[in-house]
Amino acid sequence: MSAKNYFSNPVLNATPADLVEQQTRLLQEARLREQIKYCHDNSDFYREKFQQAGAAPGDIVTMDDLRALPVMMQKDDERTSAEESLDRDGHPFGRHLCAPVEELFLTGTTSGTTGMPTFTYTFTKKDVEIISRGLGHRLAFNGVTKGDRVLFIFALGIYATSMTLWGIRGLGALPIDVDARAGSELMLRFGDLSRPDYLMCTPSLASHLADKAPDIIGKPVGDLGLKGMMLTGEVGVSIPEVKAELEEQYGCRAYDYWAPAGHAHAITCDSEVYHGMHGTSPDLCTSFHDLVDPDSKEPVAIEDGVVGEMVITSLERQAAPLIKYAYGDIVQIFTDPCPACGFPGRRIKLIGRADDMLIVKGVNIYPAAIKEIVSSFAPRVSGQMRIVLSEPPPRVVPPLQIKLEHGEDTRQDDLPGLGEAIAGALHDQLKIRPVFEWVAPGSLEKSTRKTQVFEKAYEQS
Repeated sequence: MSAKNYFSNPVLNATPADLVEQQTRLLQEARLREQIKYCHDNSDFYREKFQQAGAAPGDIVTMDDLRALPVMMQKDDERTSAEESLDRDGHPFGRHLCAPVEELFLTGTTSGTTGMPTFTYTFTKKDVEIISRGLGHRLAFNGVTKGDRVLFIFALGIYATSMTLWGIRGLGALPIDVDARAGSELMLRFGDLSRPDYLMCTPSLASHLADKAPDIIGKPVGDLGLKGMMLTGEVGVSIPEVKAELEEQYGCRAYDYWAPAGHAHAITCDSEVYHGMHGTSPDLCTSFHDLVDPDSKEPVAIEDGVVGEMVITSLERQAAPLIKYAYGDIVQIFTDPCPACGFPGRRIKLIGRADDMLIVKGVNIYPAAIKEIVSSFAPRVSGQMRIVLSEPPPRVVPPLQIKLEHGEDTRQDDLPGLGEAIAGALHDQLKIRPVFEWVAPGSLEKSTRKTQVFEKAYEQS
């Protein structure tokens, strides 16, 4: 990958690698000053937030000034903003909407899995043009180009994932978009008929389709001839065993990608080893440069390998820009160049969602960390698991209970010893010692959307 193709912004691509960080900062700060003033002038929500923070738009000149501001929005704040705008203004796009409603061109909601859906993905036509370029470049980073066909399987319609379709089309590629609610047979038959070059879906759906393909289309998914898979929505590709299994099944590279709230466009490089998602549009938001402590919301200093909650600030958005939005993603930031491809910008690894965090004996635990350790015992386990909660999270009365699928060839007599080995690894690395309920392979359903990590027993009693 040549340096000119690293970023969606030509200014950064023309910059030597050792000056990328400096040039990024200059770009961000120039756009930041304009975006802050725009939001303050066009939204009473943001005017109130700045007043509460004791700051005026002219006070925010540098990235250091931005990081010093308190968090202005979290998911509950966004829901409240939407409810208030619905009551006051007759629309659900939030009081932080900065463009006139009649200028809105496209909208998409979050999934609403943890509450009322929010219209975070609301754009003017200019927003769509700018963001789709970034979304498309992210895919071009790993080879998607004009004429390619992309089998795109997510919940379609008003859901946020549909935004990526604009990026695919902007590249001149053709999306074969199949709603994830259509069922395995339709997904696989469309895949077989359309001969796609790439697949985009969740990791668990890719695994599910691999299981079903021989019975439905009479051949393994490896015979589809894919050039690559772009997978998102769940922790998966970052787990070595999951990545290796999917790549073996499909015969191509599995890439991890994301764009939370339409920001922080990122994707992994063409490497066998996972080195994090590479930030390809740092001129559109400050997400890779602003972290806070998940509990205190105090700023966290950025250095290579640091972990914190990502804070989103838009840098070029008209409709519903976000300023100091703690979106709930706990991430690890890498500032050194990628050891595989030499990418000079910042990289990111998703650790987990703040609202998925569990507290066991005072220790903060993320399900993704548990899954990564459990998956390292494959093929003695399938990697499919559910954390069983007898009470609402985050606090868990120990021991933590986990339903776990054993491997196809694992004997019942081996399960006690295997359970001890996994529990020991979890204790050594995470300071927890769970108890396991073993279930047969295939017992835990793989969702066609996002596979749930929790089994909420307290809702069934």
